Amino acid sequence: MKIIKVTENVSLKRTIDTGTEKQRKAVEAIIEQVRQDGDQAVAQLTETFDRVSLSSFVVTQAEIDAAYEQINENVLEAIREAIENIRDFHMRQKRQSWMTTKEDGTILGQQITPLDSVGVYVPGGTAAYPSSIMMNVIPAQVAGVKKVVMVSPPQQDGSWSAGVLVTAHELGVTDMFKVGGAQAVAALAYGTETIPQVDKIVGPGNIYVALAKRAVFGEVAIDMIAGPSEIVVLADDGANPAFIAADLLSQAEHDPLSSSVLVTPSNEVAENVKIEVEKQLQKLPRKEIAQKSIEDYGAIYVTASMAEAVDVVNKLAPEHLEVLVEEPMLYLGQIRHAGAIFLGPYSAETVGDYFAGPNHVLPTNGTARFSSPLNVDDFTKKSSIISYSKQAFLANADKITTLARLEGLEAHARAIDIRLEDK
Repeated sequence: MKIIKVTENVSLKRTIDTGTEKQRKAVEAIIEQVRQDGDQAVAQLTETFDRVSLSSFVVTQAEIDAAYEQINENVLEAIREAIENIRDFHMRQKRQSWMTTKEDGTILGQQITPLDSVGVYVPGGTAAYPSSIMMNVIPAQVAGVKKVVMVSPPQQDGSWSAGVLVTAHELGVTDMFKVGGAQAVAALAYGTETIPQVDKIVGPGNIYVALAKRAVFGEVAIDMIAGPSEIVVLADDGANPAFIAADLLSQAEHDPLSSSVLVTPSNEVAENVKIEVEKQLQKLPRKEIAQKSIEDYGAIYVTASMAEAVDVVNKLAPEHLEVLVEEPMLYLGQIRHAGAIFLGPYSAETVGDYFAGPNHVLPTNGTARFSSPLNVDDFTKKSSIISYSKQAFLANADKITTLARLEGLEAHARAIDIRLEDK
């Protein structure tokens, strides 16, 4: 892991995968095929890419029952408690519609309406991500979305993992389809005979899923195009190097493109963390992935002071930020750009991934400068309410027509004039 003395500007080395021309054209062809041929196209594409032939995409009650038989009580208890924590946090984000009445009788307000339907994409195949289901489904449910449709690639035997099925069932998801890849995104965007069309598609996936989401944006809404995972640790001279190394590696094992960075004014901490990373790497089951990530996208920035370290963190605008300093609350107000902020030695990033309650779908690639974690607002839309009284209309008509004519929009102005002429 490289130790770099901060002298000028720093940047988090990132890879933004926009796909190759071949991949983009392949995705466009898949989307058009699903638009034209619906279920038939989805079945053919699933057989081609997932090597699974399904007579039906629909998850059955028998599959759900079988999944519960495979899940032990400790796992089920952890799933249920995580759901409770995540739901409680997101309930606090919920907004209410509002209206205000002015003295002249004008009523202004904002009506907040949940989306009618949302599609949740869950990565699958050889992996299983129950936490991804919770983080995408729960804020939609809290917002009031009535129809949540879940898609995920089938395993080689045509099933889903027990953890995925049980988590979805515990959340009350009833529309579940064993479909993945760009064909699943296209099915959600345009609908098929079996899979309903939705208003918004959320959830992570591979490059083909990301390109498909980008391609259908405008027909439907999407959450974001997320990049590889990132973590930055801000540490002082009292931080535990073993904790820091473990947390850096927790992101490095995601993907060879993941970025893990330490920012500290302490040379001693920097050297000890470098040693710890190498030591802990040797014991990881996903050693090759984590090592590649650390070699290509890992770094330790050593600054002249804590003030400079905080400045570096804000320039990096990371997805995850851990603040491992003696009094982390003192620095919270100085941190302007981070997707999620973890304060203190026992707030490991993994706590937020699975259990604490805040959403783990976070802005990547420096977009924490202007965007937020997935939240309840992402599943609502807002309508402005305007009820102008006659008194207010007469008092302001001349100002309104003045502004309309200033823009050269005579018909706009005459829409006001005709009401002034009406006796």
